[in-house]
Amino acid sequence: MTEPSPPRPVPAEAKNEHAAADLDTRELFGRRSEIRISHDAAIYRLRITRAGKLILTK
Repeated sequence: MTEPSPPRPVPAEAKNEHAAADLDTRELFGRRSEIRISHDAAIYRLRITRAGKLILTK
């Protein structure tokens, strides 16, 4: 297995509140393999599979 690369710095133009945000999964998940996201009164599950892929389900 390869060593994960360090998180990329967020470019200054992405710090605008209306611009897309670049987030590293290690920042979001920490040591977890799944997080829950609340959006418009619905809960979504974002998880990392054993193969390292991301799956978002409602």
